[in-house]
Amino acid sequence: MDPEVQKESREDDDDRTVVAEIRRRCFVPAFVTTVPWEGFHFAGHEIRINEATDYYGAVVWPSALVLCYFLETNVKQYNMADKNVIEIGAGTGLVSIVASLLGAHVTATDLPEVLGNLQYNISRNTKMKAKHLPQVKELSWGVALDKNFPRASTNFDYILAADVVYAHPFLEELLITFDHLCKETTVILWVMKFRLEKENKFVDRFEQLFDLEEISSFPSLNIKLYKAMKRNLKSVCYPQRRTWKAKAISGRLLL
Repeated sequence: MDPEVQKESREDDDDRTVVAEIRRRCFVPAFVTTVPWEGFHFAGHEIRINEATDYYGAVVWPSALVLCYFLETNVKQYNMADKNVIEIGAGTGLVSIVASLLGAHVTATDLPEVLGNLQYNISRNTKMKAKHLPQVKELSWGVALDKNFPRASTNFDYILAADVVYAHPFLEELLITFDHLCKETTVILWVMKFRLEKENKFVDRFEQLFDLEEISSFPSLNIKLYKAMKRNLKSVCYPQRRTWKAKAISGRLLL
């Protein structure tokens, strides 16, 4: 067999194995409840997440599961214990909960309409379990960043983001938010599902400001996991206008 074909076959096998393991971490209630919820096993705990079907931010998406699994299985290289961590677009709070259970000082952020369910899920799953009590804060991308997250007192070791890039008109504001929250030593762990051309273009734009490294890929889910850190700003050019060049991202969608 051709070596390249053998390599692709091994990668496909690895992808299927890891995705199957991630799926095994999920469970559903054995009985019908008035409030829909899903269960997960991460960081040595059973986590129950309330969901809502009327808002994207109140649903657990596969990218969040990928990030939770990564945090749990890479604790030596990406140690969350006693680190200052912020999650943007926290949604149901699953990623923030796992980071908190792994010992981090967590700030979970999202839009105002999501915060009630987010706070409920985080409190329910971290009370008397987490070393540090997580905080829940409103964060509208690009809005009042200096007021709510002043640079002088904002010092995050990690920024976590799962599936924050999709078909919405606020990608430039998202980029501004990443830039504002980052110090030179901040590490971004960002998981993205590729759906539309905008995702490809955003990666190109993101690489203008950050050193970006793909550290894991899940072709069967069309998901990639990235690590990023701020570029040396002296070497970055800021053109007033730029036409983004799309990258071709291969992968198979899971239907």
